Parts: sequence; C-alpha cells; structure tokens
Amino acid sequence: MSLVNILDFGAVGDGKVLCTEAIAKAVEKCKENGGGTVYVPAGTYLTGAIFLASNIELRVESGATLLFSNDIKDFPVVTSRWEGVKRDCYASCINADNAENVSLTGGGTLDGQGAFWWKIFRAKENEYPRPKMIAPYECKNVLIRDVTLKNSPSWTINTILCDNVTIDHVTINNPSDSPNTDGIDPESCTNVHISNCHIDVGDDCIAVKAGTEDTADRVPCKNITISNCTMVHGHGGVVLGSEMSGGIINVTISNCVFEGTDRGIRLKSRRGRGGVVEDVRVDNVVMENVLCPFIANLYYFCGPRGDDKYVWDKNPYPITEETPAFRRLHFANMTCKEVNAAAGYFYGLAEQFVEDCTFENIYISLADNAIAGKPAMLAGIEDMKQKGFFIANSKDISFSNVTVVGADGPAFEVEDCEDIVFANCKNKNNRSNGECVAQKNTKNIILN
Repeated sequence: MSLVNILDFGAVGDGKVLCTEAIAKAVEKCKENGGGTVYVPAGTYLTGAIFLASNIELRVESGATLLFSNDIKDFPVVTSRWEGVKRDCYASCINADNAENVSLTGGGTLDGQGAFWWKIFRAKENEYPRPKMIAPYECKNVLIRDVTLKNSPSWTINTILCDNVTIDHVTINNPSDSPNTDGIDPESCTNVHISNCHIDVGDDCIAVKAGTEDTADRVPCKNITISNCTMVHGHGGVVLGSEMSGGIINVTISNCVFEGTDRGIRLKSRRGRGGVVEDVRVDNVVMENVLCPFIANLYYFCGPRGDDKYVWDKNPYPITEETPAFRRLHFANMTCKEVNAAAGYFYGLAEQFVEDCTFENIYISLADNAIAGKPAMLAGIEDMKQKGFFIANSKDISFSNVTVVGADGPAFEVEDCEDIVFANCKNKNNRSNGECVAQKNTKNIILN
C-alpha cells in the first residue's frame, strides 16, 4: 500500500486555496495502486466534499485541519438517508459509498464550519438536507480513530447500512445551540464499536437508529457496544430511536459519564413505526445534572404525523406490525446526581407494555435547585421537578437496591402495570414525607 501526500497534487495548507481537486487526485492515485493512505500533513486545507473508496485511509496528521467550504457548489447532491428515509441530500464532508476497509485516522481536526449551514437551516432556505460530517453508506470495515471533529453542518458521524464499524478516541465538539448536530448515529448497522470518545454537541450525543415507517427496507441496528465515553450537554446521552422501524437489538453501554445531557438513556418511538428495541444492558454509568436518567416512551410525538390521534391516544389499539415494542432492558451499578425532573419515566402503549426490565444497584439524588422540565415528549405531560420514578403500562419490572434521594412525593409511582417487584428500595430525605411506592391499577406488586 502506498502513502500519497496531498501536497504532491497541489494542495496548499493556507486555509484559503480550495484543495478539493488535489485531495480527489490523491484518492484516485491510491485507487490506481489498489489502496493506500491519503496523507494530510500539518496545515489548514480548505476543501469541499471528499469521496473515499475501498482500501483507503485518510490520515489527517496532528497539526492538520480539513476546513470544509461554505460554498454549496462544493457539496454535490447525492442519494443517501436523511432521518431514516432514502432521498437526495447534499454530500457529506467525508463520504464513502459501498466500500470496504475505509479509515479516517490521525491526530488532526475536521472543521465543518457549520454556522453557514445552521443559518440556512433556521431560515428554511436549504434546497436539500445539510451535509453530515462523516457518512459512510453501505460500507464494510469502517475505522474512525484519533481525530477531532467540530462544527458539523448536521449529524457528525452517521454510519448507514454498514458492517463492522469502529469509532475510537474521537473528540466531537459542536456548539450547544447548533441544530441537529448529533455526535454519533449508527443507522441500520451491524457490529458497531464506539469507545473512548468525548462528545459535546447540540443534540443527541449518541443516537442508535434503524429507519422510520417510511423507510422501504427494514434493516436492524444490531450488536452495538458503547464504552468508556464522556458525554456532556446535548439532548440525550445515549438515545435509541425514535427511528427504529428496522429494530434495535443487542446494545451494551458501559463505563460512561454523562454530564448535562438533558436525558440520560432515552428510548423513544410511537405507533406506526413498528420494530422492537430489545436486549439492552447498561452498566457502570455515572450521570450528573440530567433532566431524567431513564426514559422509555412509546408515545413520542415529534416528527411527521406526530399529531395524529393514532400516536397520542392513550386507549388501546390492535397490535399490528405498526406497533413498536421495548423489552429486556437492564440497568445496573449507576449513580445519577443532581437530577432535575424525575428519577425515571417509563410509559408503554396501552396495548403493548414495556416489559422485562431490571434496575439494580442504582443511586439517584434529585437536585436541591432543580429546574422543572418534561422528562419525555408525549401529549398531556406536564413539567416535573424533583419527582421519583413514574412507571405506566409496563410489566415484569424489577427494582433491586434502588435508592431515590430528595424526591418530592413517592420514590416510585406505578400506574396500570403488572408484576412489579421492589427489593430493598429506599426513599431517602423525601421532601414531602411521601411513601416509597404509590400504585394505581396495578396487578401483582411485590414489596420486599
């Protein structure tokens, strides 16, 4: 394999000369050689969209910055997925389509100069969806390692229909008010490994997706591991859905810290989406200053057709292929401090309960100066502050060694549920002398 320096093809590292053609020529040279490394040395290189191919590594060296253009003409229109649906979009900053053994490495920086695109988006002037920072499509063996990504035009890393993806030691920084700048979004992928990353963004830090009801091919997102990551700000630490029509299966989250991420672990979907989220395990996680640490919401109303009665109606409907399901969710060995709205919020469908979930060895303390907010997005919910767990339309749920500190009211409020077990759970320093467990219309509740 050869190493090809972009300087040899006319690139200039002054941040002013457009280097798109020079980088494309370096990629083409590697292709002629059967593969190789496109080398970006120290300097700042202005460029448009970059298209990689099989057996090519793009190595952005320490001290090097790829500065992406603010000229729409530098981002041709391509066919990709946007919010789960295949459609025409502006090309991403880094692209790879139907390729194998594609890598982005080095200690350098990619700067998407997203403010240009955020302004167009807010003004509703964009003809096509914005570029993502990195979006491999139908690729196998993808590696993203040791780079810093900032100011992404929209989602930062969005791997779509890929197999064997490794994202390691990546730093992502997008302003807290930047629109839809998720950190890492694996979508309908298999065998994804996310580790040792620091993510500070304007939307979800990590969001696992599998297409919507409008996606023609229902492909699951399966075998996802997330470990040793720090996540700050953003709308959610790790989010599963709401695009989950293909299913999200086998997810482990371990040894992570969430700080100020609004929600912590958040599952969301609604009638019409179908699909299942199942076999999720979360272990050794610390959260601080989050709105709500645990959310499973099957009445999520954001997005197209979210106002339809079919989505928000709390009466039971027939179970069909359009009915989503959450099951086998397990949370253990977690500390959640300075929680604002509620300790947890589970709301299953009237016809399809959230089921088979465990909470074990968990400590949650509500903030003294809590800020009220809605722990989940569903019709009829009001702002909450310093509340415990609210569990509705759920069954076979077990709480063991769970302590809630500083709640205003019950530590656990259970409504329209079946087979709920509490073992050695505590309601400490309650602000209103509330009982530990309050229940309504619940069958077979066990208190130990």
